[in-house]
Amino acid sequence: MVNKDQVKGLAKQGKGAVKEAAGKATGSKKTEAKGKIEKAAGKVQKAAGDAKQKIKRAI
Repeated sequence: MVNKDQVKGLAKQGKGAVKEAAGKATGSKKTEAKGKIEKAAGKVQKAAGDAKQKIKRAI
């Protein structure tokens, strides 16, 4: 079972990857950096969701 934090985290990672690629393609360092930051935030959110899932399973 997947929780909302896992889904939102994956969505942020995807959105960040698109921004990063767009920044690289257009030569925009700012957009590329924003994409990298958003990807990292998505990874953190997904990890939090994974932890919640493990705790639920343990209980």
